Amino acid sequence: MRETFEISDRYIDAGDANGLLYEPLDGGATFRATRRYEIEFDGDKKTLQAFIEKTLLDPISQKLHEGEDAALSDYTFVLEYGMKPGALDLEKEAILTYYKGIEEPSFELKELKIRQRIYLFGGKSDDSDRFVRDICNAAIHKWNVIQAG
Repeated sequence: MRETFEISDRYIDAGDANGLLYEPLDGGATFRATRRYEIEFDGDKKTLQAFIEKTLLDPISQKLHEGEDAALSDYTFVLEYGMKPGALDLEKEAILTYYKGIEEPSFELKELKIRQRIYLFGGKSDDSDRFVRDICNAAIHKWNVIQAG
């Protein structure tokens, strides 16, 4: 089975998107960042969700969104990126090490993909190339741009 969890901050408002770029955009675009965890597993889904809530979520300052659809709305586009297979991913390694230390987890964690999502609000959809160029590194990242639709 496969489950997707996306974690966003409750109290951090959208920031100036120019802070992500080498050369500023016109128009006052803003952004919010989230973390997306795609998990392939066998076993009890409720135990998996409890694992996610215990290890990855701060329930006071963050919100957990479950499912494939976007956690945020009214965006111009989303830049989703993560580490290529074989690239050093310390967060993934820490999660897997913690999982392996659980005596009887009630689920088998088969695969874990971690993606950062940058939601852009305002701006133009064709600005996505600039965000990819300035944020992503082709040597270590895989990315995808999701246009609002």
